[in-house]
Parts: sequence; structure tokens; C-alpha cells
Amino acid sequence: MSELIERLKRIRDIRQEWKIKHKISDIIAIVLLALLGNADEWELIEDFAYANEGFMKKHLELPNGIPSHDTIQRVMAIIDPKEMQNIQLAWNEIVNSEEGDKLKKILNIDGKTIRGSANAKKKALHIVSAYSKEGGICLGQTVVNEKENEIVAIPDLLDEISIKDTVVTIDAMGTQTDIAEKIIDKKADYVLALKGNQGNLHKDVIDYFNDLEFREKIKKDGNYHRTVEKAHGQMEIREYYQTDDVAWIADKSKWKKLKSIGMVVTTTKKEDKETTETRYFISSLPVMILLFVKAIRGHWAIESMHWHLDVTFREDSCKTLETTAAQNLNILRKLALNILRVIDVGKKCSLKRRTFRASCNWE
Repeated sequence: MSELIERLKRIRDIRQEWKIKHKISDIIAIVLLALLGNADEWELIEDFAYANEGFMKKHLELPNGIPSHDTIQRVMAIIDPKEMQNIQLAWNEIVNSEEGDKLKKILNIDGKTIRGSANAKKKALHIVSAYSKEGGICLGQTVVNEKENEIVAIPDLLDEISIKDTVVTIDAMGTQTDIAEKIIDKKADYVLALKGNQGNLHKDVIDYFNDLEFREKIKKDGNYHRTVEKAHGQMEIREYYQTDDVAWIADKSKWKKLKSIGMVVTTTKKEDKETTETRYFISSLPVMILLFVKAIRGHWAIESMHWHLDVTFREDSCKTLETTAAQNLNILRKLALNILRVIDVGKKCSLKRRTFRASCNWE
């Protein structure tokens, strides 16, 4: 944490020097520590700082004491989110101990709407994030402009981060030829979900896997994997199929380095009810069924992160309408989530319990 606080001091302060009473690094540190302690409103952030003033004064400069909540909010609204992302990247470097790992890492890309940032005159802020389950870290994020959508934002995000030697997973919204090409150009692989937005490609892949002979051949070739999980009174059976038989695809040349297609059939059994869901994918991976399974199962990680932002940090309930402040808070919440996952609290416990412990006296 001390190293991270040192990194905060590198953030550029655009305020007029003669008006500055509180250091920008102190303010960001206070917000981050308060988020760790489950203080999710500006007034509560100020209260948290005063409750732990002794700790704050030991580790921060605070030349004029604890800033007011109005000052904290005002400063958070003028910090360039790209500067804040640099702090996130610095944290990623601090905790990244997997250098040299030969296994491909899974990088999930997905969007989330911050509902509390909307009002009658302004749409809610929508942010697309890139998340790595292996490190439990968010590598970056970008805002979707009101008149655009994730299709436009995803290439911008890919330009901002290093994805070399990863497998990038994206929901059907991001299954676009230019996005696939950008992923390949950046020395990564893709597993992209297929839905109706891809028209004939989606229909053709469905028809292919509906052929029982093809499915039996995939099984005989060893490109099939089955898992059974029991939890919460129900059983889930997942069947994964992957094949490199893709020469027949009419638009294959449009998808850079398209090497395989896949299908996942999920059967859920609970009491007397049984439901089945089937999903389809295209990929630049050769037939590597376990890696294919890892990529698809791994995509839930970013959905888990979004769930924790709402449940653990109550992001959707935060009524911060100023766009820059809301974006900066989103970055710091993700950083706080990363920190909560790795801090040593003496025993295994939930994130909710970790935030409670962090809300107690820090002395």
C-alpha cells in the first residue's frame, strides 16, 4: 500500500497552485481507503477519514488536515481518468507475480452501466472494462459515449492495453470483424460469442452442430469436454464441443485467423424441471478443448466483478452525476476490489467481511 501511495504522488495536478490546500495524492488515497472500508458516499468518505485521522496522518501528508467532502468530490471531478488508470496499471505491476507463466491468460471484455449516474437530462455512464481473472485485476476501461455503443468503445480499449499472448473473450455485441482483426494484430487470440446479430454465420454454425454425425466425430477426435456441478439444490451439466472444420464457412476470410468454432450445451436440472441453453462461438484458437473451456468459463469472472461493484460497493446506488467523478470512482472501486482480494486478513473470508474489517479502526 505504501508503494501505491507513492505512485499517487505522480498524478498531475491541474489546479492553480496558489489555491491548493490539499494534495491531490492525499485526496485519492482517502477515497481509496474509504472505499475499502465500505464508505460509498462523499460525506461518508469524509467521516471515514476523520474516524481514522491518526492513521491518515501517519501515511499521508495532509498539510491542512482532512479535506471536506465537497473538496474531495470537486477534486475527483477534475482528475483526468487516464491519470487514474495509470495508478491502476501501477497496482497491476505491483501484484503481477506470474511473469514467465507459459499458460495463456484469459482476458474478459464486457460493459456495465452505472445506473446511479443518470438523471432526467443525462443517460447513465456505460463503461467497458478488460478484466483478467488470473491476476484478479482490471487492466483498463473506456467510457461508451452517449451516441455510441460497445462496438466503438472496444477497439479504443484494445488500443490502450497490452493483450499479447492472451485469449480475449467478448460477448456477441463485440463479435465484429474489425475487433477480431485488432486482437490478432496485437498478438492475441479471440473467443467470440455468436448470436443473431451475425445473421447467416450464426445460423450456419447452429446447422453444423445440429448434425449428430459431426458431433459424434468431434467426440471421437477428443475435442469434447463434459463437466457436472452440483450447487444450491440443482445440477448443471456442461458439454463443450470444438472443431477446426471451418473451411466451409462462407465468410471465413472476413474473420482474421479464424481457426475453430465451438458449442456449449448447458443443462440445468432442479427438482422436476430441466432447462437447456446452447451457445456458439468462433475462435482464432486451434483445437485445444481445455483452453477453449477455460476461456468460456472464464468470462463469468468479469460478470462477477460487475456483481461485486454493485453488491459489495453499491455502485448503482451512488448518485454521482458528474461524469468524470463517476468514472474515477469506478476505477478506484475496481482497484479497491483488487486490493481486497489480495490483502492478508489472517483467514479466508468473504469480500463483504473484508470490507467490514477495513471499516474498523485502522490504528
